Amino acid sequence: MNRVRPTKLMEPLLSGRFDPTDTFRFERMLLNRGFTRIAGTDEAGRGPLAGPVVAASVILPPGADHTPFRDSKQTTLSQRSRLRDLLDKIGADIGIGIVSPRTIDRINILQASLLAMKQSIEELARSGSEPDFILVDGNQKVLITIPQETLIKGDNRSASIGAASIVAKLTRDEIMGKFHNSYPGYNFIANKGYPTREHRQAIRDLGPCPIHRYTFRGVREFVEETDKSR
Repeated sequence: MNRVRPTKLMEPLLSGRFDPTDTFRFERMLLNRGFTRIAGTDEAGRGPLAGPVVAASVILPPGADHTPFRDSKQTTLSQRSRLRDLLDKIGADIGIGIVSPRTIDRINILQASLLAMKQSIEELARSGSEPDFILVDGNQKVLITIPQETLIKGDNRSASIGAASIVAKLTRDEIMGKFHNSYPGYNFIANKGYPTREHRQAIRDLGPCPIHRYTFRGVREFVEETDKSR
């Protein structure tokens, strides 16, 4: 079928003439236009001084209750865990992408975030659930040929993006918990790599560890040449 260009297709909803509390309105409109596998994608971990950036892409079943899925920052750990289990229960399709601190240093955090999103979409495709439309959190499109639209603050406006934000944050937090066991002096189990006062002091006292982002302010000042070669 001939589909309307995504930017034109989304204009009525992006104009704000629809109920802002309806977080499945974008997906519903796209379903009505013939798209069948609509993925929301979001990332976690742009701001930390350590650890990877993680992205998730989620395709929600159209008939499921979409109201619980919202911005992960508005949920507690126990709520996120229950919602992650709920995604499995309702049969949501999930893809995850992970980009390392060294790649972040090499290509910058914005490009690394977009790369993680691309990886998560590609994982969906490898599992047999390639999306035919993508709703991307933020204002930067993913370098992929699948039709897509960006949504600023999309994790509060789209249930699919909200679900992706929950999966991405849970996954990254689990990764940082494992890194805590390898590098206990930085208390990654608590700060998840974010620049808390305690974390900054640990970097000053101990120097950066191999999972720190050497190009980030607050880390690069303490990086020695020997660290860069790790």
